[in-house]
Amino acid sequence: MKPLSAHHGATLLAGVAGFVDTLGFVALFGLFTAHVTGNFVLIGAELVQPGHGVALKLLAFPVFVLAVALCRWRALALERQGRPALRPLMGLQAMLLLAFMAAGVASELVPAHGQPLAYAAGLFGAGAMGMQNASSRMLLAKLTPNTVMTGNVTQLVMEASDWIAGRRDAGLHQRISRLFYPVLTFALGSIAGALSYSAVGFVALLLPVAAVTGIAIVGLRTSEP
Repeated sequence: MKPLSAHHGATLLAGVAGFVDTLGFVALFGLFTAHVTGNFVLIGAELVQPGHGVALKLLAFPVFVLAVALCRWRALALERQGRPALRPLMGLQAMLLLAFMAAGVASELVPAHGQPLAYAAGLFGAGAMGMQNASSRMLLAKLTPNTVMTGNVTQLVMEASDWIAGRRDAGLHQRISRLFYPVLTFALGSIAGALSYSAVGFVALLLPVAAVTGIAIVGLRTSEP
């Protein structure tokens, strides 16, 4: 099988991030797994409007940080061995997503241990998205970021404003395209994550597991301009 275009891979990963982040938010007390710093806002809000899941939000950040560090160390080890890092790192992310799903399903099937298992699910999810954040920055740094969309939306609006104003240089259309599709896919992934969880629960995570596993198997052409 031919490797995916790097741009197509980054767009697919944006859908994964939207899906996983929204599913985690809906299922796990408003937890952000991809946009983990958003949990700080929720923690602050819960200080004046107490809810559920403060401990999980506090734990998610160090787990996310540890996943980023482990991803970096693994990539450096593979680099020293002269081996490409993308496929192994995507494989590890797929395993963490599978663990997220398994713990989530178990939390629903074993009510007596539901909360600890739900917390484990959230931490596996945060770890998986920490891996995606780190691997994308290390290996797909020239492409559009695929986990947090605020900067992408800002840049997309600026580029579109230039187009409307008539400032249309040779690369403008390509820049708009590179920004538009990850933003769109993230949004669609978010909708799909919410609807899929509502329909089948944590089993819905098989979709992002399949997407990331596919990237691990076929790889990406990371040398593209």
